[in-house]
Amino acid sequence: MSGPKGIDDFQDMLPMMASNLGGEGLIKELCNGFRLLMDRDKGVITFESLKKNSAFLGLQDLRDDELLSMVREGDINGDGALDQMEFCVLMFRLSPELMQESEACVEHALQQEIMTSWFDRN
Repeated sequence: MSGPKGIDDFQDMLPMMASNLGGEGLIKELCNGFRLLMDRDKGVITFESLKKNSAFLGLQDLRDDELLSMVREGDINGDGALDQMEFCVLMFRLSPELMQESEACVEHALQQEIMTSWFDRN
């Protein structure tokens, strides 16, 4: 099934950004993106602010239902908007490669913890 115009051509740039900027730099850039899309008065991304500001990201061709779906998908606390943390989590979730890298890092850290724990007991 084909997505909205331009979405099929989307290239996930988060892994490259993470590689070039490091973890802190990536989070800083995600926060900049959040501020670009948020409703200035409310301090969150609403459907209205996303619709108004999405052209800055080249998403002006998305339909209202697609924009609303984006907000709903990331809305963890159910308030109908995205706060900065929800936005950052959503961006990670929408990046399959970055999610795989994150999972590998967590798995490695857990293995290190298990090994350290085992050596400490023996």
